[in-house]
Amino acid sequence: MQNIIKNIKTLKNKRNAVILAHFYQDPDIQDIADFMGDSLTLAQYARKTDADVILFCGVHFMCETAKILNPEKIVILPDLDAGCSLADSANKQEFREWIQSHPNHTVISYINCSADVKAMSDIICTSSNAEKIINSFPKDEKIIFAPDKLLGGYLNRKTGRDMLLWNGTCQVHEIFSEEALAELIIKYPKGKLLAHPECGENILLYAHHIGSTTSIINYVQESQDEVFIIATEPGVIHQMQKQNPEKIFIPLPSNDGCACNECPHMRLNSLEKVMVALERLSPQIHMSEEKRLAALKPLERMLEFS
Repeated sequence: MQNIIKNIKTLKNKRNAVILAHFYQDPDIQDIADFMGDSLTLAQYARKTDADVILFCGVHFMCETAKILNPEKIVILPDLDAGCSLADSANKQEFREWIQSHPNHTVISYINCSADVKAMSDIICTSSNAEKIINSFPKDEKIIFAPDKLLGGYLNRKTGRDMLLWNGTCQVHEIFSEEALAELIIKYPKGKLLAHPECGENILLYAHHIGSTTSIINYVQESQDEVFIIATEPGVIHQMQKQNPEKIFIPLPSNDGCACNECPHMRLNSLEKVMVALERLSPQIHMSEEKRLAALKPLERMLEFS
């Protein structure tokens, strides 16, 4: 393991590379990253880095976002199969037909979508800025929200809107067990439930705090409470535990009883694959300039809000 980490550092310097990692990555990848964040902060960082190579430890749509914002840079993903169930739910052709069947609607797409879907959108959002972006439009604005129907439902309730929702979900956040949550609430009566808004309403109803990954981390840092039940991908617990070693974090189990609902796509990346990717400068992310420019416009609109 130490030899691999040493090789990664050597290759990173040789390539003038930066390693970006999402909070849902394995702890060993989090520990070697130059910068960590949620989708919004990673997009912001990718836009301003002066590295020649961006190695993105995340999933495919995140790497596409980095490439859209940095066409002149080499963007590599340790495992090209690291996709996203939510992004994959919005097929390009089906999505085009769907928005064409609802003319005169503003299309707001969650950043967890493909470059093709971004290119068909009016503005992109993340869980950090979605409410702000939605509220920037008049109350009577006709809006399509894609691809996460659970996040969209939460935002409809929060903003009083009636947005049309694409039928997509995150396979991690939709399977948390309400029954297991009830048991944990009884066992830890002083525990605070922190939930990502991609969770179902049946979980969010119990939450003491609903927010993006970064928002959840910040809440823990500022809270005087000692016990937290975490309803999001458990990789985030690694950072919270490092920052708050005296506090207790309990991952909420899934419906099958496993307290380990890790994203199988995020976890495809490994230190070995990071080393090989830096060595070979592959797999690289490529896209046509036409698609990139079409996807860039709604991304830049989003970043103006951030």
